[in-house]
Amino acid sequence: MGENRSPQLSCQEHQRKLGKVLAKIGRAALASAHILSPMENTGPKVDERLVRVVAAPVTLEGNLSLPEKARGVVLFAHGSGSSRHSPRNRHVARMLNQANLATLLIDLLTPEEEMIDLRTKHLRFDIGLLAERLVAATDWLSQYPDTRHLRIGYFGASTGAAAALVSAAERPQLVGAVVSRGGRPDLAGPALVGVQASTLLIVGGNDYAVIELNQAALAQLRCEKRLVIVPGATHLFEEPGALDEVARLACEWFEHHLAPAEARVRRTE
Repeated sequence: MGENRSPQLSCQEHQRKLGKVLAKIGRAALASAHILSPMENTGPKVDERLVRVVAAPVTLEGNLSLPEKARGVVLFAHGSGSSRHSPRNRHVARMLNQANLATLLIDLLTPEEEMIDLRTKHLRFDIGLLAERLVAATDWLSQYPDTRHLRIGYFGASTGAAAALVSAAERPQLVGAVVSRGGRPDLAGPALVGVQASTLLIVGGNDYAVIELNQAALAQLRCEKRLVIVPGATHLFEEPGALDEVARLACEWFEHHLAPAEARVRRTE
């Protein structure tokens, strides 16, 4: 009878020991994640500010992030039904900040207009209105004391990409680069031929209809331009690693086209 109980006790003791080991491993993993995960601990110090931009007759709210040694500033134009709180755009913005690029995420519609748009869905396609608001934010950046010395870039998503291209055509002396993520540059229409800012179009490899629209827009652009297709990605770049690839491509594009001339020369020497 004693021989029958011994294996059972041994098994229970083994399980208790295994549980203790797994608990230690879990605590170590959590500690490691806590140390390594925050991006802000591994990059430059970033000053976060809530700002208000007058775009008569309305005032728009935005989040301005300023790294200590900013080499340019990127103004985000959000897409259909989105806002400055878009997790995808905020993720890209954080990675741009790590590359010493300032960012301004701004709501192109007022809260009241957003409520209307939720019902009608027509303001998100009013490219003229969105472009006017973006031009106002561009002019604000060119006059704000901490950004007026920086070259400006646009990061546009969905219909925001069209607004970015229209705005770039209206402010060629201020806007040096445009990046579109899953955008609708075709909606910029005749403004495409007037864009002087270097333009990067990024589309998901599985976003077939949008690929065709971007190819058509690319053919109309007369500036430095490039179309990059991210394999396996869909319209929102929700697949693992897809959005990081968008951010990497955007960083490279903005760093090359927004950095001061002397900095570009140093990097090529």
